[in-house]
Amino acid sequence: MNELSPRAVPATAGCSDTPVLRERGQREVFCGLTGIVWLHRRIQDAFFLVVGSRTCAHLLQSAAGVMIFAEPRFATAIIDERDLAGLADANDELDRVVSKLIERRPEIKLLFLVGSCPSEVIKLDLSRAALRLNQRFAAENRHDLRVLSYSGSGIETTFTEGEDACLASLVPTLPALPSTSPNLMVVGTVAEIVEDQFRRLFAALGIDKVGFLPPRRAAEMPPVGPNTKFLLAQPFLAETATALERRGASRIPAPFPLGVEGTTAWFTAAAREFGVNPQHCANILEAPAARARDSLARHRVTLAGRKILFFPDSQLEIPIARFLSRELGMWLGEVGTPFLHRELMAEELDMLPAGTFLSEGQDVERQLDRCRDSAPDIVVCGMGLANPLEAEGYTTKWSIELVFTPVQGFEQAADLAELFARPLRRRAILKV
Repeated sequence: MNELSPRAVPATAGCSDTPVLRERGQREVFCGLTGIVWLHRRIQDAFFLVVGSRTCAHLLQSAAGVMIFAEPRFATAIIDERDLAGLADANDELDRVVSKLIERRPEIKLLFLVGSCPSEVIKLDLSRAALRLNQRFAAENRHDLRVLSYSGSGIETTFTEGEDACLASLVPTLPALPSTSPNLMVVGTVAEIVEDQFRRLFAALGIDKVGFLPPRRAAEMPPVGPNTKFLLAQPFLAETATALERRGASRIPAPFPLGVEGTTAWFTAAAREFGVNPQHCANILEAPAARARDSLARHRVTLAGRKILFFPDSQLEIPIARFLSRELGMWLGEVGTPFLHRELMAEELDMLPAGTFLSEGQDVERQLDRCRDSAPDIVVCGMGLANPLEAEGYTTKWSIELVFTPVQGFEQAADLAELFARPLRRRAILKV
């Protein structure tokens, strides 16, 4: 059994060379279709058409909380018995559904065909379908409409990988960078308020050529080329980062913009890359960082000295563990993550307390046993594990809330801390 008890170790010792427990067993995760819930809110003229089953449709409607009279920008083209039995041509059926969709929603500028477990089982090639539909719409003079495809299947993926697959499908379509001067690209879905805050700080630093992937609208796709530098705003975008590098862009190594420390290091890395004077950078970041530190003080009262354990779910586990440990004084039990990409996580691993128990992948029964042995004050896990753990007396936090909630940047640092402080306060009230 691995020892999970917290130890008094230097916070700066790091975990770059710490052994990682790798597990391959039963998993408890949502599929990549879940990413549509936040992606469709971000790209305002995009539509996500899942080619899947009624189960896919129920998952999306439940996860998004869409009422029956709403008209969201996602839907499911149901694969039924006729498709599975080969009694109907699935491509003809898909073309018919897309035609009806575009006729009803002419404002759509970007249509994603999203693969699922059922569409992959019947070997429906959505990439060829997208190519065929693009050719048809071009012939109809709908040059403002683009069709792309990606897989959101849960057979081999976790829920945040849906965003990675979506953004990776966009990269080949990004316009070429027309100039020789460098531009900055922020990669990863962020809330509009976070984008506005980031833009103001970049402008104050003197970095004015900044694009966001994904953008708010399909016509605002950022250009990319050999002079493009990009920062990841989310840690689960390995495929997208690789696709950007294939187009000549280079990643700026940095921690992720979670908490005061991570956000400061994130902006500082960009400033250094673009030749911003270090003292000017420090001066610009000083005020928002100070406000964020002040806002964290009340949450530290609740969280300091508490032990937290992470089940692998979102790939946000390591950056958030770093934030909670270094800025809020929490003890780290097991920090589990679905995949550990050492290159993207290098700076984060350097900032974790030495001796942190890291695990990659999942064998849920073994992890539940370790959780019980560790006796944490709060457990971060998927929704499927939360209720059983609550029934056993544990305080839990749904990991999916960490993606649904705006948490990047200085202004959101206290909101991120609140996500963990709130369930502990609620537990304390219930015990009274």
